[in-house]
Amino acid sequence: MSTLRDHRALGPPVVCAPLGVERAALRGVVGDASVVRTGMGPARAQASAAWIASGGPRPVLVTGVAGALDTAVRAGDLVVADEIRFTDFRAPVPVPTAAALAAALRRLGLRVHLGPIVSSPTVVEGVRRAGLGREGALAVDMESGWLAEASAGGPFAVVRAIVDTPEAPLVRPGTPIRGFTALRALRRAAPALREWFAAAAAREVVLAEPRSFCAGVERAIDIVDRALDRYGAPVYVRRQIVHNAHVVRRLTERGAVFVQEVGEVPRGATCVLAAHGVSPAVRAEAVARDLAVIDATCPLVAKVHAEVKRHTGRGETVFLIGHSDHEEVEGTVGEAPADIVVVEDEAMAHTVTAPDPGRVAYAMQTTLAVDEAERIAAVLRGRFPAISTPRRDDICYATTNRQRAIRAVAAETDLVLVVGSENSSNSRRLAEVAARAGTPAHLVDDVGGIDLTWLRGARRVGVSAGASAPPELVDEVVSCLSGLGPVAVTTTTTGTEDVVFTLPKEVS
Repeated sequence: MSTLRDHRALGPPVVCAPLGVERAALRGVVGDASVVRTGMGPARAQASAAWIASGGPRPVLVTGVAGALDTAVRAGDLVVADEIRFTDFRAPVPVPTAAALAAALRRLGLRVHLGPIVSSPTVVEGVRRAGLGREGALAVDMESGWLAEASAGGPFAVVRAIVDTPEAPLVRPGTPIRGFTALRALRRAAPALREWFAAAAAREVVLAEPRSFCAGVERAIDIVDRALDRYGAPVYVRRQIVHNAHVVRRLTERGAVFVQEVGEVPRGATCVLAAHGVSPAVRAEAVARDLAVIDATCPLVAKVHAEVKRHTGRGETVFLIGHSDHEEVEGTVGEAPADIVVVEDEAMAHTVTAPDPGRVAYAMQTTLAVDEAERIAAVLRGRFPAISTPRRDDICYATTNRQRAIRAVAAETDLVLVVGSENSSNSRRLAEVAARAGTPAHLVDDVGGIDLTWLRGARRVGVSAGASAPPELVDEVVSCLSGLGPVAVTTTTTGTEDVVFTLPKEVS
């Protein structure tokens, strides 16, 4: 494993602009970065790259005008390259910081596209231009691929402003106006370019372990995948199978159809019930519609349902510690709505009542912050000495393990990034736990959610992911950080997991 001592410090930042007018548009507005006119075309770009690279690794941002390949890209739009392609046999050059830079530009109100840019040794028009567009590239220039070497292995990014499009080629009336529009967009982009340069630095990345998918999430996703394999599309899923936008998007592309209620599912169709559990009323409606139901409820959520039914069946009032608007809580309350009281915080725990204070119990939503839930439970135990407690802690092992790991990581880092969707309770709790430990923490759906300003001055960055977040999203975050400078990656492990849940018979 390399350490930061193994890497040279980054040299002064450079903006590469092929033309004088492009250089003029950015001079004086990109902070400490030097704005270098590299000249137009591959030969001049290569010569400039060699000269810049001779000073060692440094942040290099290539900018200037370009031609659009995609018909959705208009004059004056900005294209941020997530890879640079060539028109010959050379392998593409990845740009791992592209999504974060594109997000910074969008926050300025600019019209931004994220995707491949092709570097061509000659002007591309006509059939060839259309062909490159069909291959998925967004824009074409004549320098970026060759200027990639200027960074000498340091941070590298490309932002191009569109001056001509397939419908309005370069040699056409109106080009000067389009050129002015493109240059104005480049100048407006300057604050985001400064953010990118300020974020560029050598740093350590500390990964929390355990992180990402838990056994219940893996089981739920596997159920939908297997249902699609066995029964074919469409397979209907009530609500999001797990609370992650990337998972839902992938399954949608495979043919899953996500609905809010089973009443939206055609009679007799296959319907998966999501991992968060449902009320008996939902199950009854599914039966009434003659649906082929596959239950993906997490076994640990099902355990809470069983506890609640046991207590309410004995005539006890159940205080359910959790968030009333969460699907898991909605499903659990549905077991006995008249006998379950949701307790969302300590203030509510101090005021809730029961018909018979001697016949009460409490249960917990499985994805809560452990410390916060325990404080609420302590209030209830103090007010109701006879209260029945869960046989085992309701907060699931994965939630507990990830919170323990993120707490340890927060103690040794300057910044914590938690990968997970906004509607994921367990992911949000991870960010809250890290913040309560005294470290700035942010929840990001993916690398595009990273605000570059968070990284300024952060030399040790902790990274984790909620139990519903795919592990490859963590890899992309680490790749983005490594694209901003040399990175030494370590892992802080606070436990291991070997839990496996069986699949329902419908897909096993």
